[in-house]
Amino acid sequence: MLYKFKSRATADVIMLEANGRQLVQIMGKTPGQGGIVTVEQIPGAIVAIEAAIAADERARAQAAQEAQDEDGGDRPEPVHLRQRAAPLLDMLRRSAAQERDVTW
Repeated sequence: MLYKFKSRATADVIMLEANGRQLVQIMGKTPGQGGIVTVEQIPGAIVAIEAAIAADERARAQAAQEAQDEDGGDRPEPVHLRQRAAPLLDMLRRSAAQERDVTW
Protein backbone atom coordinates (compact mmCIF):
# COMPACT_ATOMS: atom_id res chain seq x y z
CA MET A 1 0.00 0.00 0.00
CA LEU A 2 1.09 3.55 -0.65
CA TYR A 3 0.17 6.70 1.22
CA LYS A 4 -0.93 9.49 -1.09
CA PHE A 5 -1.14 12.83 0.70
CA LYS A 6 -3.29 15.41 -1.07
CA SER A 7 -3.88 19.10 -0.74
CA ARG A 8 -5.40 21.69 -3.02
CA ALA A 9 -2.35 23.85 -2.28
CA THR A 10 0.31 21.50 -3.72
CA ALA A 11 0.98 18.46 -5.84
CA ASP A 12 0.40 15.04 -4.25
CA VAL A 13 3.05 13.46 -2.03
CA ILE A 14 3.33 9.68 -2.36
CA MET A 15 5.14 7.53 0.21
CA LEU A 16 5.66 3.85 0.82
CA GLU A 17 3.40 2.43 3.49
CA ALA A 18 5.98 2.23 6.30
CA ASN A 19 7.12 5.83 5.82
CA GLY A 20 3.62 7.23 5.41
CA ARG A 21 2.35 5.29 8.42
CA GLN A 22 5.22 6.59 10.55
CA LEU A 23 4.52 10.22 9.63
CA VAL A 24 0.77 9.84 10.13
CA GLN A 25 1.42 8.44 13.61
CA ILE A 26 3.88 11.24 14.39
CA MET A 27 1.16 13.76 13.48
CA GLY A 28 -1.09 12.05 16.05
CA LYS A 29 -3.44 10.53 13.51
CA THR A 30 -4.63 6.97 13.03
CA PRO A 31 -2.94 5.29 10.07
CA GLY A 32 -5.21 3.69 7.54
CA GLN A 33 -7.02 4.09 4.28
CA GLY A 34 -7.92 7.72 4.80
CA GLY A 35 -7.61 10.65 7.12
CA ILE A 36 -7.36 14.41 7.33
CA VAL A 37 -5.19 17.07 8.89
CA THR A 38 -7.38 20.15 9.09
CA VAL A 39 -6.04 23.66 8.70
CA GLU A 40 -6.33 24.10 12.46
CA GLN A 41 -4.32 20.92 13.10
CA ILE A 42 -1.49 21.66 10.65
CA PRO A 43 0.68 23.77 13.02
CA GLY A 44 0.62 20.99 15.62
CA ALA A 45 1.45 18.39 12.96
CA ILE A 46 4.44 20.45 11.80
CA VAL A 47 5.72 20.82 15.38
CA ALA A 48 5.31 17.08 16.01
CA ILE A 49 7.21 16.13 12.84
CA GLU A 50 10.00 18.61 13.58
CA ALA A 51 10.32 17.25 17.13
CA ALA A 52 10.51 13.68 15.79
CA ILE A 53 13.20 14.74 13.32
CA ALA A 54 15.25 16.34 16.12
CA ALA A 55 14.92 13.20 18.27
CA ASP A 56 15.92 11.02 15.31
CA GLU A 57 18.99 13.14 14.64
CA ARG A 58 20.07 13.00 18.29
CA ALA A 59 19.70 9.21 18.28
CA ARG A 60 21.63 8.91 15.01
CA ALA A 61 24.44 11.10 16.32
CA GLN A 62 24.75 8.99 19.44
CA ALA A 63 24.67 5.74 17.43
CA ALA A 64 27.28 7.10 15.02
CA GLN A 65 29.56 8.01 17.89
CA GLU A 66 29.20 4.54 19.40
CA ALA A 67 29.83 2.88 16.02
CA GLN A 68 32.87 5.05 15.43
CA ASP A 69 34.25 4.02 18.81
CA GLU A 70 33.79 0.34 17.88
CA ASP A 71 35.05 0.40 14.30
CA GLY A 72 35.87 2.99 11.70
CA GLY A 73 34.32 1.05 8.80
CA ASP A 74 32.54 2.84 5.99
CA ARG A 75 28.80 2.27 5.96
CA PRO A 76 26.33 3.60 3.46
CA GLU A 77 24.30 6.52 4.74
CA PRO A 78 20.59 5.57 5.07
CA VAL A 79 17.73 7.90 4.20
CA HIS A 80 16.78 9.70 7.39
CA LEU A 81 13.47 10.95 8.73
CA ARG A 82 14.39 14.55 7.83
CA GLN A 83 14.70 13.57 4.16
CA ARG A 84 11.57 11.43 4.13
CA ALA A 85 9.47 14.08 5.89
CA ALA A 86 10.63 17.07 3.80
CA PRO A 87 7.98 16.79 1.05
CA LEU A 88 5.17 16.38 3.59
CA LEU A 89 6.44 19.28 5.71
CA ASP A 90 6.50 21.45 2.60
CA MET A 91 2.94 20.37 1.77
CA LEU A 92 1.78 21.14 5.31
CA ARG A 93 3.38 24.60 5.30
CA ARG A 94 1.94 25.52 1.90
CA SER A 95 -1.46 24.16 2.86
CA ALA A 96 -1.46 26.23 6.05
CA ALA A 97 -0.55 29.35 4.08
CA GLN A 98 -3.44 28.76 1.67
CA GLU A 99 -5.79 27.48 4.38
CA ARG A 100 -6.26 24.04 2.81
CA ASP A 101 -6.66 20.68 4.53
CA VAL A 102 -4.30 17.77 3.88
CA THR A 103 -5.85 14.34 3.32
CA TRP A 104 -4.63 10.81 2.58
